[in-house]
Amino acid sequence: MPKQVVVLGATGSIGCSTLDVIAQHPDLYQVLALTGGKRLDVLFAQCMQFRPRYAALSDAADAAELQRQLQQAGLTTEVVAGADALAELAAHPDAEIVMAAIVGAAGLLPTLAAVKAGKTVLLANKEALVMSGELFIRAVQQHGATLLPIDSEHNAIFQCLPAALQQHCYQSELQTAGIAKILLTGSGGPFRQTPLNAFDQITPEQAVAHPNWNMGKKISVDSATMMNKGLEFIEARWLFNCGVSDIQVVIHPQSIIHSMVQYTDGSVLAQLGNPDMRTPIAHALAFPARIASNVKPLNFFEVPAFTFDKPDPERYPCLYLAQQACAAGQGATTALNAANEIAVEAFLNRQIRFPQIAALNAQVLDHFASSKVADLEEILSLDSQARVYSLKLLKDWS
Repeated sequence: MPKQVVVLGATGSIGCSTLDVIAQHPDLYQVLALTGGKRLDVLFAQCMQFRPRYAALSDAADAAELQRQLQQAGLTTEVVAGADALAELAAHPDAEIVMAAIVGAAGLLPTLAAVKAGKTVLLANKEALVMSGELFIRAVQQHGATLLPIDSEHNAIFQCLPAALQQHCYQSELQTAGIAKILLTGSGGPFRQTPLNAFDQITPEQAVAHPNWNMGKKISVDSATMMNKGLEFIEARWLFNCGVSDIQVVIHPQSIIHSMVQYTDGSVLAQLGNPDMRTPIAHALAFPARIASNVKPLNFFEVPAFTFDKPDPERYPCLYLAQQACAAGQGATTALNAANEIAVEAFLNRQIRFPQIAALNAQVLDHFASSKVADLEEILSLDSQARVYSLKLLKDWS
């Protein structure tokens, strides 16, 4: 029997790549539910292809329109709307695998619902761990969920771990397994060689044009500032049960080595491949087996020379803010994530300049650095407070 899959964030880049892999293996996977934000046309086309039992959109009016279109097309898919509906689909009794690919804080609650229902969760929503790492991992352990990383870097680290650690990497002792350090690679984004005095003139169009990866606008801007790597740093801290000093960020512009694990005997294990998210998605979908992903094999005779650099704090202040927040604790990372979502949206809307993303993040982090959170209610409250404070700063700047 094919495994029943729920794709949260089906209309985004990760969701589309997930469905591409699923389409190659109809004997192994069947789509139970698809959810999207506001891209009704994309979700309609996906429903027509995969014929899920359920579909969901953020807005009730959009959901009603999608329901009308699907009924007109002869589909029996039931369309629902709202945050509660997303959580219910993520925890549906028939769901076996949940792809958590909703971008930003909006993905936390449905992803946590899947965890509490004991599902196999393919985690592409890094904000779930950035906002609530300790609480999230505790829920995974308490409810017997299986957590598999989808971010190419974390999936690469996962693949380089000893098999015994892969089953519960979030509660393992890395040093006991002979691991000295996790090496988290990043491309450095599109402005790796742009003069710093030109950063004020960077446009949203330039920031979303990533040199290697095809991603959504928000994550592309995060890659340009290297906040994305900072969020991945925080995520790695929770996924692999390690400290801030156990993780090192390495700029690798070619994006062929997706990350590495350094062992105490001097060995370094690396996972390589063409930059295509279908590779980690296929790995997690089938784990511990391997299935085809339709990704072009890596041809070493065509691969450029590998280069590595240390991230420059002046060029990538957001990366170092994230590391600072990770050392400070859960409240700091929750506030920083909220501020960054507001800052990136403001930049994309041309309200602020590119360097002001880091400036806003720094002010919000400084304000909330010592904040403590003990449960989900306090996390969501702090997230809201940080967003209000961020918007106030934006208003003061205008």
